[in-house]
Amino acid sequence: MVQVTLTTDFGLKDYSVAVIKAALLDQISEVNIIDITHEISPYNLTETAYIIKNVYAAFPKGSIHIIGVESELTPENIHIAMQLNGHFFIGADNGIFSLIKEDIMPEKIVAITIHNKVNTSFPVLDVFVQVAAHIARKGTLEVIGKPIQKIKELTDIKPVINTERNQIIGSVIYIDNYGNVITNITQKLFKEIGKSRDFTIFARTVKFKEIHSSYSEAIDFSIPKELREEDGKKVALFNVAGHLELAIYKSNPNTVGSASSLYGLDYRDLITIQFE
Repeated sequence: MVQVTLTTDFGLKDYSVAVIKAALLDQISEVNIIDITHEISPYNLTETAYIIKNVYAAFPKGSIHIIGVESELTPENIHIAMQLNGHFFIGADNGIFSLIKEDIMPEKIVAITIHNKVNTSFPVLDVFVQVAAHIARKGTLEVIGKPIQKIKELTDIKPVINTERNQIIGSVIYIDNYGNVITNITQKLFKEIGKSRDFTIFARTVKFKEIHSSYSEAIDFSIPKELREEDGKKVALFNVAGHLELAIYKSNPNTVGSASSLYGLDYRDLITIQFE
């Protein structure tokens, strides 16, 4: 059975997702359709890449991943299909693919060329589904596209290292369901630049001088529960994806607030780590 995943910023109020699924069921005889998410912030490329990069490898090799974010066809936003690490990705060449692949060399990338056969204002439905069906039938990418070597790179969202190599300037790339703030600063980069030195993380008016290995590590469980500092306890840690995350212990954006709301942090806001 073919595995097809869907990642979009369409939301679930409208019929867009349902009609895409109907088309996949119609064109692929045996298909398992998995929703990664349809709640991407509108046109948010780094948020999309962060999610897909950290989930796609959990699916079987040969899985097909349809990306419906900023997918309108323009001369500056062509459609591509990429074979990477045994998986297939279909979407627009808007920079998402460069963030997904990172340092991995794709097996193949093609610029999709079937548009002259399709009259559409909904490319995810009319183009990407056709490409997915072709791949599901073991068709080669060269049949539906022209091989290309370069794709659009997003470089402005990478952390900056100062010339003295004692400071990392990063930014917020994602805010999760709990309001936790995820940055583009990775544990690998932190160790490479930090070299075990003391540090301070600056996030607007909030400072962190310690990075925990888990959320609960920030709590001293040797203290009786009624005397513990739990509510509003700030936490910095490297999450399962290896990215620096700023959080509040047991936060709830709908009641007590979250790291994003209480620290005043939003997408693309700066996060600085100063090493001593």
